[in-house]
Amino acid sequence: MANNAPPKRQDTRKFFENLSGDGKSIAVLTSGGDAQGMNAAVRAAVRMGLYVGAKVYFIHEGYQGMVDGGNNIIEATWESVSSMLQVGGTVIGSARCKEFRTHEGRLRAALNLVQREITNICVIGGDGSLTGANLFREEWSGLLQELKQQGQIDDEAVRNNSILHIVGMVGSIDNDFCGTDMTIGTDSALHRIIEVVDAIMTTAQSHQRTFVLEVMGRHCGYLALVSALACGADWVFIPEMPPEDGWEDSMCQKLSENRADKKRLNIMIVAEGAIDRHNKAITADNIKELVVSRLGFDTRVTILGHVQRGGTPSAFDRILASRMGVEAVLALLEASADTPACVVSLVGNQAVRLPLMECVQMTQEVQKAMDEKKFEEAVRLRGRYGVFSVTSQRKCNFNVAVLNVGAPAGMNAAGHRMFAVSDGFEGLYKGKIKEITWGDVGGWTGQGGSLLGTKRTLPGKHLDKIAEQMKLHKINALMVIGGFEAYMGLLELAKARDAHEALCVPMIMVPATVSNNIPGSDLSIGSDTALNAITHTCDRIKQSASGTKRRVFIIETMGGYCGYLATVGGLAAGADSVYIYEEPFDIRDLQANVEHLTEKMKTSIQRGIVLRNENCNENFSTDFMYQLYSEEGRGVFDCRKNILGHMQQVRRGERGAGEEGGVNEGAAPEDVAMSISDRKLFANSEDTACLLGMRRRALVFQPVSHLQEETDFVHRIPKEQWWLKLRPLMKILAKYKTSYDVSDSGQLEHVSRVRPKESHTSAAI
Repeated sequence: MANNAPPKRQDTRKFFENLSGDGKSIAVLTSGGDAQGMNAAVRAAVRMGLYVGAKVYFIHEGYQGMVDGGNNIIEATWESVSSMLQVGGTVIGSARCKEFRTHEGRLRAALNLVQREITNICVIGGDGSLTGANLFREEWSGLLQELKQQGQIDDEAVRNNSILHIVGMVGSIDNDFCGTDMTIGTDSALHRIIEVVDAIMTTAQSHQRTFVLEVMGRHCGYLALVSALACGADWVFIPEMPPEDGWEDSMCQKLSENRADKKRLNIMIVAEGAIDRHNKAITADNIKELVVSRLGFDTRVTILGHVQRGGTPSAFDRILASRMGVEAVLALLEASADTPACVVSLVGNQAVRLPLMECVQMTQEVQKAMDEKKFEEAVRLRGRYGVFSVTSQRKCNFNVAVLNVGAPAGMNAAGHRMFAVSDGFEGLYKGKIKEITWGDVGGWTGQGGSLLGTKRTLPGKHLDKIAEQMKLHKINALMVIGGFEAYMGLLELAKARDAHEALCVPMIMVPATVSNNIPGSDLSIGSDTALNAITHTCDRIKQSASGTKRRVFIIETMGGYCGYLATVGGLAAGADSVYIYEEPFDIRDLQANVEHLTEKMKTSIQRGIVLRNENCNENFSTDFMYQLYSEEGRGVFDCRKNILGHMQQVRRGERGAGEEGGVNEGAAPEDVAMSISDRKLFANSEDTACLLGMRRRALVFQPVSHLQEETDFVHRIPKEQWWLKLRPLMKILAKYKTSYDVSDSGQLEHVSRVRPKESHTSAAI
């Protein structure tokens, strides 16, 4: 049985200043297939290693470079990893190495490391690369003795390099490694797939075509399954969940029904390793031939191939990789002679360390179950694949109304039920309610903003009219999608139940706001898309400065009083400073930051980025900071400012809404006071007015009345925010001296079993 309890963490609180890297040498290598975000992991590991005083080396071309030695192993500097964050692939190279699989090859690799006194290695790769690293570690003592017997090293070298420490980070676009919710590169690959699907949809609609897309995933169907959910595909094929016998008839019937409903396109997604129940391959060409022969539809095949590996890494992958890189160095500093090799994993919104080989063995068991046609076992080992079924039409016994409240934030992917309310609570009391069918919401998942329309009006002054409209349309349940206004509005509706029986129905709120300022949820719909908009803009700004020496950019982000976008966007973009309301600052801090940038300009890194949350300080405005930096940097650097504004909201929905709206990981409360008779539903307990929030790695229903104590209503933010612990990490990577609480990292503990992989919903960064 898999251990579903969270990994244990040590109670001791200590700061990384107590973990010195003096006298230690750390090597960083990337191996196996490349993945977007690997460079961010390399950058973080190098800078954290240098920050604690260790020597850090690049090993170019993976294990091949370790075997060949020479110029493949070179010392890294702080500046040598500059401008790497936005680059896909791996700039230090990766290669398949047959020699490292032999004893002779590993012996040569050991000699090259000992000559440089490297006894700590960060390996970024897949399960094969990490398994090879663990074997190398287990053989290390024997390899040193053999080198000594050959006269290539002496006794002192054996003593000084007696123990080899290995820490792994999983770089794989397939998300096929057990023990971590997400692997480096997966999120970026999903972005590439969805971009292609969006582009294909326009031509498919124009010509009324059917498209079959083949995506990567030889042994893991994660990319196919999640991209199918995100883009509203009609059918999906993955290795772990082969279709039932007779799937051909079911699929063709589904496509025929879609065409009869005048749907102008059909999208089917197939993982490259898809099989049927008899282990026979299901290929994109097979599906095309089937559709053409049975239905005569104009059908095209698109094989995405290595497009999925390429391009700029997403904000999520940059932050994930940066956190893993820092955690890997901490793990090496803390390692003792008895510490087993570990892998840095993401569990909910925490970076934790797990025993490497237990994770590898669990991953191998998935493939073994598939080979033995134990598909249910394979799905169980993968984790919660079961909740990721592509949404299908179902009959509903009650009338459910859906409305959007607040600013648009990629809400459309969540609005797939029976009654649609236009213009939020204002539309509800004005009766802007219409029945909406399955076909009416087709294609909504790829649209940004809110097609239903949204306003910030609260229901308080119109409760009588709202109750009247609820009764008139026989609304049995209410789903509110939005930000802080939606939260406050639901509180008002719940409090008014005693006076209005029509409001005694189940009410649920789904957080949707780019600001990510809703209590009870680590992430909100739209915040990930906004982060990518900020990150892409910063990338372009840095690119524009590549031909200009010594320039600093002051960039203002949205977020109200919540500094999430500024902080996490700054970490993803490699910002030098980030100013937020939650961390007060004064003129002395501003002066210190200017001096820090002045020193930076004396190196080869001659551009800087400063992010400012729009409400971080009422007196230190963006214009003030621009003028301050311009004046204090006179003669050293010039300054530019950029206010991003609503461009952070206008991008299409890229991920979150499809997941949080389509996955119900938490269970509904069991003690709900509810009665049902003659299709009338009465519910007035606290548990029937809930917020569906993401807490670490699960979606949880929480009564909105209970969340009031967690809320700062004046500034419209939660009183405690998990992402604040990322700020020291951001400062470290920008070369500021700061305290970093190691207890916020995952400490290595032995677990009897690695937990199954979680769904992409746990991608809180």
